Amino acid sequence: MDFDRHCIEIVTQTELLTADTAGADLRAPVPSCPGWTLGMLLRHIGGGHRWAEEIVRTRSLEYLPDDQLRKLDGDDTGDVPAHWLLEGARRLAETLRAAGPDAPAWAPFDFGRAAFLARRFAFETVVHRADACLAAGAEFTVADDVAGAAIDEWMELDVLPQHFETDPRKRELLGPARTIAWRAPEASWFVDLTGDVIRWRRGPAGAAVTVCGSLTDLLLLVYRRRPPEGLTVTGDASLLGFWLDHVAFG
Repeated sequence: MDFDRHCIEIVTQTELLTADTAGADLRAPVPSCPGWTLGMLLRHIGGGHRWAEEIVRTRSLEYLPDDQLRKLDGDDTGDVPAHWLLEGARRLAETLRAAGPDAPAWAPFDFGRAAFLARRFAFETVVHRADACLAAGAEFTVADDVAGAAIDEWMELDVLPQHFETDPRKRELLGPARTIAWRAPEASWFVDLTGDVIRWRRGPAGAAVTVCGSLTDLLLLVYRRRPPEGLTVTGDASLLGFWLDHVAFG
């Protein structure tokens, strides 16, 4: 999935989000974001789009304060702020396209290009749309190519060795014979925890534990938005539980 498609998905996923939550109660709790209401979640999404847009528009190479996506209190008695959400998503996509994928822009882990923010906020919006669907009691569906690309991004970011510095507990995942396979009809992934860093690759492989399900189910599982119950898990289920307990992203 390329830069332009990421820009498209920022808007598309926000359009789907506003449709999914139309008529929903902003005071509804978000089961996957404990302590948050739907209104807080939507302010986080819209604030995130505006924060990223400012970084790209100003070509900031420094981290900008992100209060607009952290301070989430507000009035939850009205309607879903569909216009506000769509305005922020469209503005972000337009600013990204105007800048181009190689434009310098602050990003974590020294990525430092607008392309990173385009991809990140495309899939950030996807996963938070799943959260919003849970709160609104709506069914969450996502195109297979979007779900697969989102899993790719998650895998790529999760294996960064910088995580060991920010979260030393993550080193506990490493050990002999620790491998995990993720299989959907359309794609598969392999995670290797046996070395001194975490590694991953696309493609089928034998593993200590294998999880089979749809691409949507696998996406929600790696993001810990759903439990493994209901999916087909073969092999060492305790390793899967241990892994899920040690990963958190997005």
